[in-house]
Amino acid sequence: MTASNPLRDESEPRRGGQPLRGAHLDSTAQLMNRITSQLGSQLSLVSLDGTRRPVPPALVLVGHGSRDPRALSTVRALADRIRGLRPGLPVHLGHIELNAPLLPDTLAALGTAEAVLVPLLLSRGFHVKQDIPLAAAASPARTRVAAPLGPHPLLVETLHERLVEAGWRTPRGAAERRASGVVLAAAGSRDPEAAVDTRRTAVLLAERLGVPVVPAYASAAAPTVGHAVRALASRGRHRTAVASYFTAPGRFATECAAAAPWIAAAPLGAHPAVARLVLHRYDRALAAADAAGERRLAPA
Repeated sequence: MTASNPLRDESEPRRGGQPLRGAHLDSTAQLMNRITSQLGSQLSLVSLDGTRRPVPPALVLVGHGSRDPRALSTVRALADRIRGLRPGLPVHLGHIELNAPLLPDTLAALGTAEAVLVPLLLSRGFHVKQDIPLAAAASPARTRVAAPLGPHPLLVETLHERLVEAGWRTPRGAAERRASGVVLAAAGSRDPEAAVDTRRTAVLLAERLGVPVVPAYASAAAPTVGHAVRALASRGRHRTAVASYFTAPGRFATECAAAAPWIAAAPLGAHPAVARLVLHRYDRALAAADAAGERRLAPA
């Protein structure tokens, strides 16, 4: 693509102010899709006998927050994908910092409703162990806190697809395999359990790719992505890719990608597997709470 033939949005007006003929059709199709989605959501709340089903506990996505505007749009896209997978489930968003709505505000708006908080975080750490439970305890809502997203095979599926999108291919032959490696770039934490979780994801990804995967961190832990790249190069692995173990774009993801000597994958984003994993964490949290309630009601 040359500068004389730039990409353009085909729904934009042509010179002279005349819109393309397809623009009206596109907007009509989008409107019909929204109407269909909203109608499906309403119908899902009605049982076959015409009575209204009880509304399930709300799902609150807990994002970290970022000054990068792409992060907020990514999390919103993920929320939309989750709503599409489970119509009728109330899905809300709350951030730990930097973006509105903040988690305490989201929980306050729910009043005394039931809610399951699903952290959009990839390992155990201070936010999962302290910030989110404290916000939940201080809110009027009846809350449960789900486990963080990682480690889980669905994240490995997403990481693999993001690498393939960036140009990764399975090494051809033993020589190319010996020259290949991946750095799993994560945010980092001082909590040792966070490193355990990230290493577990690295092991699962290495099994999927058939090459070494070295975890590395943007802050608070070692090694850095640059150090991990050099360590692989010292072992003859110069065909090194960086897998972005971040839920959304942001400063850390950008800095880690800049250290890639070859290709750098996009963050996990609103991948369908991530949406399925969020619902899995939500369901597990509800099931655990129900099981705990049954144990409390069981006769001595």
